[in-house]
Amino acid sequence: MPYINVKITDEGVTNEQKQAIIKGCTQLMVDVLNKNPATTFVVIDEVNTDNWGIGFDQVTELRRQGLTSSAE
Repeated sequence: MPYINVKITDEGVTNEQKQAIIKGCTQLMVDVLNKNPATTFVVIDEVNTDNWGIGFDQVTELRRQGLTSSAE
């Protein structure tokens, strides 16, 4: 019974993209570990960029400085 927790920043991920993440993660468990998709759980946590840090800085500030993009 796999439990997969995906954490992403809350920067406009669409419902369709989330569905694709869930399907892709589930398919990975089926393909690699032969797990039953009916008992594979995928949870997506969207984290505000103020609460996500890289190195010493908040992602919000790094984005403001142009040091990272939301496409990363």
